[in-house]
Amino acid sequence: MKKRSIAAIAAAGIVALGLAACSGGGGGTAAAGGSGSGSGSLPTVKMMVGGIDKQIYLPYQLAQSLGYYKKYGINMELSTEQNGGVGAEDAMASGQVDLAGAWYIHTVDFQSKGKDVVNLVQLSGAPGERVMCNPKSNVSSAADFKGKNMGVTDLGSGTDELTQFLAAKQGIDKKQYNTIAVHAGSTAIAAIQRGSADCVMTTQPTVGALTSQKLATSAVDLATTKGATKALGGAWPAAGLLAQASWVKAHGDEAQKVVDALVATMHWIASHSAADIANKLPQDFVQNSTITKQQYIDGLTTDKGQFLPDGIMPAGGPKVIFDMEKTIGVDTSKVKISDTFTNTYAEAANKLEGYQTTTTPAGADG
Repeated sequence: MKKRSIAAIAAAGIVALGLAACSGGGGGTAAAGGSGSGSGSLPTVKMMVGGIDKQIYLPYQLAQSLGYYKKYGINMELSTEQNGGVGAEDAMASGQVDLAGAWYIHTVDFQSKGKDVVNLVQLSGAPGERVMCNPKSNVSSAADFKGKNMGVTDLGSGTDELTQFLAAKQGIDKKQYNTIAVHAGSTAIAAIQRGSADCVMTTQPTVGALTSQKLATSAVDLATTKGATKALGGAWPAAGLLAQASWVKAHGDEAQKVVDALVATMHWIASHSAADIANKLPQDFVQNSTITKQQYIDGLTTDKGQFLPDGIMPAGGPKVIFDMEKTIGVDTSKVKISDTFTNTYAEAANKLEGYQTTTTPAGADG
């Protein structure tokens, strides 16, 4: 999708939103965090998230809990991918859902295969992952991956690609270690416990559970922008909002409203504590058989810096992704960086909220 057409779509969405506000036809009674906008039905949008209870993906559910989707004029139907099921990005690409809460890197993967998928807003500047290793494995960095059993969420997933990249930077080919799918939560913990995996790449709250049970320690930090920059060579844009370009073209108004809700949520995250955030999320997200609420809060306090307050793509971030894709053998020769994401919707959302942003053009990364 060209920037010019994206801008036109976003502008149309803003105009439509303004007209709805003037007519009082936004519909519905808002939940916590917003006021009602009159009578009438709201358009329904379906989004699948790549693990909705993971801390790296908490903004999508938090926006729902705060009532922001309805506040900005959307009836949002959230779902989550299941272990062994269809991935969120694949469900979006096949039309099962409208949007995917997933990593930006998938836009590059899809476009390299001729599927026009675009990222509409960027929620994090780091993967939020850590490589957690059994102390007996003697893995203290990516240089030690050779000959080890490395756990990832799924084969071919973003964590699989990240593991390949970390290894490649140390001169280790993916054939020199074994990759196994361990998913997250209890299954990832069990893989470490029974020794089928020496290490797992995973996020909070699984990281906290492994740490508190003294089953694994962090060998590689990808959970903070500083850690990602050290390990990957720069900010690594992760969680975003992915859609087929054809859907965006036909639903520009809805796309803008969803981004409005998410950008408002990102500003809320930036101005509230980890405890405040945890108190707004479903109880079983923050306290369950693998983790206590305090452990969840502690983990989020440590890793909260991964979230971007304004939804704007970090300058240079896409180039880091493209360099990684090239390193692990993905052919991106026909993919333009400027076609994989847009800041237009996030800029409009920030303007709506009264915030100013400083951004570089979508194609500035090369």
